[in-house]
Amino acid sequence: MENQSPDPPSPTSTASRRLLVTGASGFLGWPLCRAAQATWQVVGTCHRHRPPLPGVALHQIDLSDLGNFSAWLETLAPDAVIHTAALSQPNRCEQVPELSHRLNVEATRVLAQFCGDRSIPLAFTSTDQVFDGQTPPYTEASRPSPINIYGRHKVEAETLIQALHPAAVVCRLPLLYGPPSPTAECFLQGFVRTLEAGQPLHLFTDEFRTPAYVDDVAAGLLLALEKATGLLHLGGPERLSRYEFGLQMAEVFGFEQDLILPSKQADVAMPAARPPDVSSNSDRAFKLGYRPRGVEAGLVASRHQT
Repeated sequence: MENQSPDPPSPTSTASRRLLVTGASGFLGWPLCRAAQATWQVVGTCHRHRPPLPGVALHQIDLSDLGNFSAWLETLAPDAVIHTAALSQPNRCEQVPELSHRLNVEATRVLAQFCGDRSIPLAFTSTDQVFDGQTPPYTEASRPSPINIYGRHKVEAETLIQALHPAAVVCRLPLLYGPPSPTAECFLQGFVRTLEAGQPLHLFTDEFRTPAYVDDVAAGLLLALEKATGLLHLGGPERLSRYEFGLQMAEVFGFEQDLILPSKQADVAMPAARPPDVSSNSDRAFKLGYRPRGVEAGLVASRHQT
């Protein structure tokens, strides 16, 4: 038995099926495409920036062109979809609400309708910003109560998906961090540049999240696509303020911790209101096998890949 070759994959195995990942050039989409290639034929969309993704069929598509996007989906005929593309900067969404609605809601409607009509597995990336931050920790049973346009539009998209494709999974994501992709960064890279320049970094002591390492969330999305329906939180295992995160980052990256200075949300004027504490309870995902690493381990991995 030990010398027998494994049976070839059946025509219905995931390795022979096509997974569409929208937002392949994004901070999350790029590692997701790389991870998905182990079990899927991956097709990715990008808009302005075409990332290096050997083995992934990339298509430059403007998702805000809804008619063209819908027709392209018909031609592509994917077997499953993970929708990560979004206008995900809360301040930007406040400044251009029409574009936010078109990308975050209407493009999602097109995908939900397409996948729902064909019973195609769909995983949608939502956000912990659907909550107002007053009654944490939040579970999938918590009632959404967004306080900014980004959160409101994500709630609207969630509602559409649940109506048009009840078997889809809506994954609410936390603050993501990790090494940069070739075409996208996260807040961590800006923090590092500030400290490398010897400049102080002012971070909130009154904004709490459950941050997660980006590769772990990518793995969680693939798990959710296969095993989950409905709402699913993919938060990290630790509740930290921005300030506490910064102190851990300084220690791991070898910066002076006295460069990390405490501040309050009220000290900084921003277009978008920020909920004070959107810590996620991700027990449901943990029971499915989601295993996000702790912040220290994630920062060490980020340092080694930066």
